[in-house]
Amino acid sequence: MADWQEITGGITAPKGYRAAGITAGLKPSGLPDLALIVSDVEAIAAGVFTTSQVKAACVDYCRQRLQAKQSARAILCNAGQANAATGSQGIKDAEESAELLAKELNISPELILLASTGVIGQRIKMDALRNGIPKLVASLTNTGSDAAAGAIITTDLVTKSIALETTIGDRPVRIGGIAKGSGMIHPNMATMLAFVTCDAAVSPHLWQQMLARAADRSFNSITVDGDTSTNDSLIALANGQSRTPAITEVGAESEKLEAMLTAVCQHLAKAIARDGEGATCLIEVQVTGAHDEQAARQIAKTIAGSSLVKSAIFGRDPNWGRIAAAAGRAGVPFEQENLQIQLGDFLLLENGQPLPFDRAAASAYLKQAATGAYLQQDTVLISVKVGNGHGTGKAWGCDLSYDYVKINAEYTT
Repeated sequence: MADWQEITGGITAPKGYRAAGITAGLKPSGLPDLALIVSDVEAIAAGVFTTSQVKAACVDYCRQRLQAKQSARAILCNAGQANAATGSQGIKDAEESAELLAKELNISPELILLASTGVIGQRIKMDALRNGIPKLVASLTNTGSDAAAGAIITTDLVTKSIALETTIGDRPVRIGGIAKGSGMIHPNMATMLAFVTCDAAVSPHLWQQMLARAADRSFNSITVDGDTSTNDSLIALANGQSRTPAITEVGAESEKLEAMLTAVCQHLAKAIARDGEGATCLIEVQVTGAHDEQAARQIAKTIAGSSLVKSAIFGRDPNWGRIAAAAGRAGVPFEQENLQIQLGDFLLLENGQPLPFDRAAASAYLKQAATGAYLQQDTVLISVKVGNGHGTGKAWGCDLSYDYVKINAEYTT
């Protein structure tokens, strides 16, 4: 049983945070496109970013900021233009964005982190941003999480938000998060942004380690289409406003906080996979019996990312051979005679041997998941056992539909 409970409030549920989201005119659609998260006090900051060699200006900016100073007061995010592959002017735009916000908040630019999402190759519409920042700051509120969550999305169909609460030192501690992402999603991370707030006091080194591990078990374990992006950013703040004793070393309290941080990240990651472009269901792959956790996750990610597996799920075809093939090419050694595959409650392969099963009923199981989209009943569960090792791992993805091609074929037109 989880040692925490879900609460309302998203990123403004933890103490000492305000947020806002407005329409600044960055998106041609006229939808909200500028978001801000502010901590009342300087907060410990950690980040995990894209592994792509083609990086947005905001990614380089944040990496440099966090290397120089592991703390921050604010996160500014624009939607509409990725500001990636925009050359030296894109870097100048990012720097100006931070300076403009710093002046409005009356804080140092060094305490501001940036994120962008949108079309690669397009600079931020700076005139709109300049005019929007005063309005954005004026809109800050301690109930502004939903507005911020709505202002960071692009092709998403729904916003993604979560807040959890536990007790440390007899005092409540909260972690909240929002995220965006729908396509160009693949491990290491994806076209996704995620912002996490926490009111515990944690040492910078420990907070960064916690976030990196949580990312591996969440955002680095989802895939929609096999494409990694230029802008992936996961940024987490911890401001200490819960007034709990500082967590400075590994122990029961740090493990409790990390477990809750991981739960927040996994909720947001699954929400991204569930909202995959054109998707009709979420796919969860559970792998057991591997040598270690990393090996199990590698197999799970390979299965979840297989275009053939994803297409079969969309076609409601319980073709377990595609699952077996994906497991076999994951780059993780295992004995074929130990392989076991299960789809929902249907055991399809055991000890490397095919089993008779009700194909019509298995297909109906897949159809049922498709009708439960966005109702938290839309999950296709694939369970794979590869041996008797202690390694377990999970990955999440979605099916591959006709609409995915349509959405991306018309993305800039």
